[in-house]
Amino acid sequence: MADSFTLLATTIHSGDTIRLHQEIVEGDKKRVQVFEGIVIAIKNAGMGKSFTVRKIGANNIGVEKIFPVNLPSLKKVEVRSKGNVHRSKLYYLRGRLGKAASRIKEKKIVASTVTAV
Repeated sequence: MADSFTLLATTIHSGDTIRLHQEIVEGDKKRVQVFEGIVIAIKNAGMGKSFTVRKIGANNIGVEKIFPVNLPSLKKVEVRSKGNVHRSKLYYLRGRLGKAASRIKEKKIVASTVTAV
């Protein structure tokens, strides 16, 4: 059971809200498509590792995309917020509606203080 991985020098965990920039080729034109959502699952290991990102689209319809970690068309990854979850698979979000489907507690980062002696 994988709970984190590193993609393009960014560490991603289950429950994180991320923004993926994917290059789409249509004929002879290229464009960058942005997909923002919550990482609900990280599966497998090694070269077969993949992760599932879920967002709530228009008319409250859930949209999920499965991305292989070594997908060459992924150009940029941004972690928008770190999620404070206690499970590696967040499939329970599929049964929720509205804001409850995308609301995850944020991880509070405690600044450590170092005192010189």
